[in-house]
Amino acid sequence: MKRILPLILAAALAGTAARAADGPGLRGTDFPTVNEAAPIAKETADDVKRERNYPDQPPVIPHAIRDYQLDLNTNKCLTCHGREHTGESQAPMISVTHFQDRTGQTLGAVAPRRYFCTQCHVPQSEAQPPVGNMFKDVDTVIRDGRAGGGGK
Repeated sequence: MKRILPLILAAALAGTAARAADGPGLRGTDFPTVNEAAPIAKETADDVKRERNYPDQPPVIPHAIRDYQLDLNTNKCLTCHGREHTGESQAPMISVTHFQDRTGQTLGAVAPRRYFCTQCHVPQSEAQPPVGNMFKDVDTVIRDGRAGGGGK
């Protein structure tokens, strides 16, 4: 019995593989053709400061960062946005909150938990969203509520 069971399983698997290769797909249709992926959208590189949608929203990155090195040893962002370089680069300095550790202690350098910029800050692109965005900031909600008779 112990020798027959593996033979039965092997025969069943071979039959299944043969049917899959010759027959229809898993849902009873032929396998679809492979569609090419859409091209990657071009990154925005206009250096225009974007409006934020809510308080404490991290600012977005208004320039390309594709070849920036951002790892444990090097942070390319700090060559322009670091405190000591902003006079020369004219880039906005990183927030003072980036110098605070998790206990609120102010450090002399960027805190390790704030070192990897792309955890919060994202570059922009010319990509069109796949679905419409109905987001309303709090000021719009308040203003619409007043205009609509106070809302409920």
